Amino acid sequence: MWAYQSVFYQIYPIGFCGAPRSNDGQTVNRIRKAGDWAEHIARLGCDAVYFSPIFEADSHGYDTRDFRKVDCRLGTNEDFAAVCQTLHEHGIRVVLDGVFNHVGRGFWAFRDVQEKKWDSPYKDWFHLSFDGNSGYNDGFWYEGWEGHYELVKLNLHNPAVIQHIFDCIRLWVEEFDIDGLRLDVAYCLDKDFLRQLRAFCGGLKPDFFLVGELLHGDYNQFVRDDMLHSCTNYECYKGLYSSLNSLNLFEITHSLLRQFGPENWTLYRGKHLLCFADNHDVTRAASILQNKKHLPLIYALLFGMPGIPCIYYGSEWGAEGVKQQGDDALRPSFDEPLWNELSDWIAALAKAHRESKALCCGDFKQLVLTNKQCIWERVYEEERVLIAVNIDDAPYTAHFDARCGQAVDLITGAPHDFGGGSELPPYSAYFWRCER
Repeated sequence: MWAYQSVFYQIYPIGFCGAPRSNDGQTVNRIRKAGDWAEHIARLGCDAVYFSPIFEADSHGYDTRDFRKVDCRLGTNEDFAAVCQTLHEHGIRVVLDGVFNHVGRGFWAFRDVQEKKWDSPYKDWFHLSFDGNSGYNDGFWYEGWEGHYELVKLNLHNPAVIQHIFDCIRLWVEEFDIDGLRLDVAYCLDKDFLRQLRAFCGGLKPDFFLVGELLHGDYNQFVRDDMLHSCTNYECYKGLYSSLNSLNLFEITHSLLRQFGPENWTLYRGKHLLCFADNHDVTRAASILQNKKHLPLIYALLFGMPGIPCIYYGSEWGAEGVKQQGDDALRPSFDEPLWNELSDWIAALAKAHRESKALCCGDFKQLVLTNKQCIWERVYEEERVLIAVNIDDAPYTAHFDARCGQAVDLITGAPHDFGGGSELPPYSAYFWRCER
C-alpha cells in the first residue's frame, strides 16, 4: 500500500482558504489556493494531502448538505479537480474526508423529510420517530451525533443510503481521481458498512486507502484486512507532547512498545497507524510544548516511531493555536506558506523516512531509555536504523551495544563511530543507519 511509505500533509480547507464559517451561498474559487501550495508541500517532503471536508455544508464542513458538490465557499467541482490535477503532477496523492456517520440539517434528503414528513421517500435514511419532536420543532425526533442535533445521524443499515454514498465516492474518483478517504468518527460507523466500503473502494482502485478516525480502545476492531488500512494513533499523539512536557520519555516509548514492540502480546505490530503531533481538533504542537527547544524533537520522535507521519498545515514553521480559544484558532488562513529552520528539519526527516524501509515498515525495539534520552531501533530486512533523542539541556553519552561499529546519519549524511559511547548534545536527535 502506497500510504505506508508516505508522509501526509493535512489541510482544513474552510479555514485554510479563509472561507466564511457559515455558508453564505456565494461561490468563490478559494480552493485553488491549495494548488498554489503544491510546490511547498512537495518541498516539505509530503507526498499525500488529506483534505478535511470540502463538500457543500452548513458551516464547518462536517455538516454536509450535498456530497456531490464542492462547497460554494471553496469554489466549484472544476476548481477542485484542477487542484487535484496540480497535486498529482507534483507526485502528491489526494485523500478526502469521508463524513458518512452524519450530515447537516441542510442535507437535501433531510430537508425533504422536514417538508413532507411521512410522505418523504427519504424518511428511512435517518434514525427518526414521528412520535416525538426535535429541539428545532421539526415535528419529529431524530438521532444526532453524540447529542449534537445539528448533525443528523445517517441510517447506514439502509441500502439506499449506502448506494448513495458509494455513488458519490465513484463520482469523486471520476472527477478528482482521489486516492483514498479519511473516515470521520470511524468508531461510530457500522462495521458491516465498513466491510462493504472496503470492497467497493478496492474495486474502484486496487490501492485505494482507507484511514479511520479512532480515539481510544482496540484499533484492531477496525484496522483489519476487510475494513480499514489504518487509523489515527491518538494514544501516541498524547504520548508525544506529554513525554516532552513531563521530561519522561518512558511514556511514549512504553506506548510504542505496547503497540509495536517485540513481545508476543504487542497489539499492532505490522500495522501502519497515522501518527501526528497536532491536527485541526487539538492544540498545535508549538503551543502545547512547554519548552520551545523541544519542537524539533517532537518531530524527530514522530518520524522515528512506527506509522505514517502527518503534518498539519502551518505547523511545519511553528504556527501556534490553542484549542481553548475555539476551532477558528486551530484552523487559520495563512497568506502564503512560510519556511524556516523547523521546515528544513521536517523536510530532512520526511526525506529520510521516505527513503528508509526500516522507518516506514520496520520493527520497533528500545535500546536505551531514561527519562530524558531514548534510543530506538527500527529494523526491516537488512536495514537497521537507530533513532537517538536527547530532550535534556545537558549532553548525554549513551553506552550500549550498537552491534555495529560505524553508521551514517540519515539526516546529515555524517558518519558516526559507536566506539567509546555516543555523545548526544543537548536537545539533539540523530537517525543512524548502521552498517551491517
